Amino acid sequence: MSDELVAIYADESCLGNGRDGDNPGAAGVLIEYEQRGGGLVRRDLWVSERATTNNRMALRSVSEAMRAIGAKGARFRVCFTTDSRYIVDGMTGWVHGWARNGWKRKTGAIENLELWKDAIRACEGHAMFFRWVRGHSGHAQNEYADYLANRAAAEQTSSGGLVDSAFDEWVAAQAAGRKNVGRPDAFPDGASFTPNASLPRV
Repeated sequence: MSDELVAIYADESCLGNGRDGDNPGAAGVLIEYEQRGGGLVRRDLWVSERATTNNRMALRSVSEAMRAIGAKGARFRVCFTTDSRYIVDGMTGWVHGWARNGWKRKTGAIENLELWKDAIRACEGHAMFFRWVRGHSGHAQNEYADYLANRAAAEQTSSGGLVDSAFDEWVAAQAAGRKNVGRPDAFPDGASFTPNASLPRV
């Protein structure tokens, strides 16, 4: 595994989540890493589904982001930031209990089980730290991931992989419109990076 650190900011959207009928949704992802010689590189990623839920798209944000950065077999230390408790609590706690119980819960079937397993497989070989932030609180990278997800849900588009990020332009536009977006998070400190417990095998 490489010592290289990657920061991922992800959010999900489902228009009409919980309502009857087909509700379109999407996942939006901002990926940051430091290039050799200095300087921060940002890439965007988004995917959409015509009929989905917030939870499904949150899980897809993990699997799509991790497969994108590991496409060439590289393995990284990853700080994965999301406002989804479903993801953070699930990947740091629930999945371990489910695995010990044969991928079952006492209360019944596990919702989105195959997507949970797919997300775990996508993280295999990487050192993961899942971090929660409060949504819609002015966290710049999270707000941008939310913007990507909502736009993709409304337009039903996918990026087709990693693309150059428009984060800086988006931040400038928010500032010009006097919208509540704070200063972007600094890139994580690799020296203090402590991964969560290894994910179970599936």
